[in-house]
Amino acid sequence: VQLQASGGGLVQAGSSLRLSCAASGRTFSSHTMGWFRQAPGKEREFVATIRWGTGRQYYADSVKGRITISRDSAENTVYLQMNNLRPEDTALYYCARSNRGALYSQEEFDYWGQGTLVTVSS
Repeated sequence: VQLQASGGGLVQAGSSLRLSCAASGRTFSSHTMGWFRQAPGKEREFVATIRWGTGRQYYADSVKGRITISRDSAENTVYLQMNNLRPEDTALYYCARSNRGALYSQEEFDYWGQGTLVTVSS
């Protein structure tokens, strides 16, 4: 399984970006896909996950109301729509897949993309 993340860039505070993550191979309804991020000098942290079968979404408190995770089953792609971006959203964003249906724990995600950099200037 390979995950290819894209869509990062340099934007001003208040702007929007949409990240994409295309997965090779088939994603099953029992899987979850998620986004995590790592800011400079910090640990990688959970951002959002989505259950592939039901589409139910889960978010970190810090991004609720500004960020939306979605999936396109036909394209085997997960998206992260980020609105009203803040400088503290600056990070390397990783997509990941859990074959075990994990929601929050990075250790339970089996496959990781290479990361796409989001930089938000003030």
